[in-house]
Amino acid sequence: MQWMTYGTVTCAVVLVGLAMGVSLPLVSLRLDAWGYGAFAIGVMAAMPAFGVLLGARLTGPLAGLCGTRRSLQLCLWLSALSVAGLALWPSYPLWLLLRLLLGVSLTVVFVLGESWINQLVSDAWRGRLVALYGTGFAVSQLCGPLLLGVLGTTGDAGFWVASALLLLGPWLLAGREGAPQVAGHAGAGQGLWRFCRGQPAIAWAVVLFAAFEAMVLTLLPIYLLREDFPQARVLQMTSAVVVGNALLQLPLGLLADRLPRAALFRGCALLLLASSLALPALLHSPLVWPLLLVFGASAGGLYTLALILVGARYRDAALVRANAHIALLWGIGCLLGPLSTGAGSQWLSGHVLPWSMAAGALLLLALAARRDAFVLRGAAE
Repeated sequence: MQWMTYGTVTCAVVLVGLAMGVSLPLVSLRLDAWGYGAFAIGVMAAMPAFGVLLGARLTGPLAGLCGTRRSLQLCLWLSALSVAGLALWPSYPLWLLLRLLLGVSLTVVFVLGESWINQLVSDAWRGRLVALYGTGFAVSQLCGPLLLGVLGTTGDAGFWVASALLLLGPWLLAGREGAPQVAGHAGAGQGLWRFCRGQPAIAWAVVLFAAFEAMVLTLLPIYLLREDFPQARVLQMTSAVVVGNALLQLPLGLLADRLPRAALFRGCALLLLASSLALPALLHSPLVWPLLLVFGASAGGLYTLALILVGARYRDAALVRANAHIALLWGIGCLLGPLSTGAGSQWLSGHVLPWSMAAGALLLLALAARRDAFVLRGAAE
């Protein structure tokens, strides 16, 4: 196994998480300061999801034309320019376009980066090494809001730091080998409906975690501000959710190499349901801190297990196509989560965010109860 390449690819993708952790909350807080409501902020949060839907279909052809490594480098450069544009042009309509472009470029980064990682690791170590990547990504997102707290939210320093972090990725990937080989005619995202029919629990878990992550970095800070928490405490509470995600990944990866993965998957869904239902009642009590940890850990565990299950089967172009399905589902979750929750929070109830996560976890438990829920069929067709 190419350990050095695994480390550098993981670092390159983890830097994306840190850049997102700095820039995404800053976008929401800036819009809130400008007087925009929860729905307008939700629309902004959903724009990258449209980019995901485009990027997932471009990934295969781009990797076939330029190669996996060069495609990753190109899209990291494009992402850095998009984030820098947020600082240069403080305009809501222009930000919508820049966030769309960011969604396209980062989708290619995640599809190819996660495919490269899964291609490199041996099956005996797959759970632990995929979980290590998940931990690194979660920790980087945790550090994002904390770094933003140091940089401040009144200026544009957060945008410039995020852009600089993204520019480090192409340098780390220079000269690395072992990436999935993709033919020039390869498509990505084809057969999504077959993928969902074959493994609905995994498909819905990806949608649910995508909605969760988009809302945590964009709407959760607004939800907490509306509940009269000061901004410093809001950033700390948002970070606590990401800490929970990071803390579970390595133990979960170790267990995934030794125990039935289906049972672990159902356990994460049950914990997500329980923590979501308890959040409104315990929000202003000291118990909210361990609850936020469980909230983040259970949601993050679902995505890690989905990557492990898919990565155990596919290689090269088939692996890229399978991850493109996941990216498309991710885009759907990023689109539906902020839009529906932003609208519901503004016009129905301030507690729509945890309640919507509880409803999603309940549906996931129902899908995971099927006898053939974790039999992968046709994932890359």
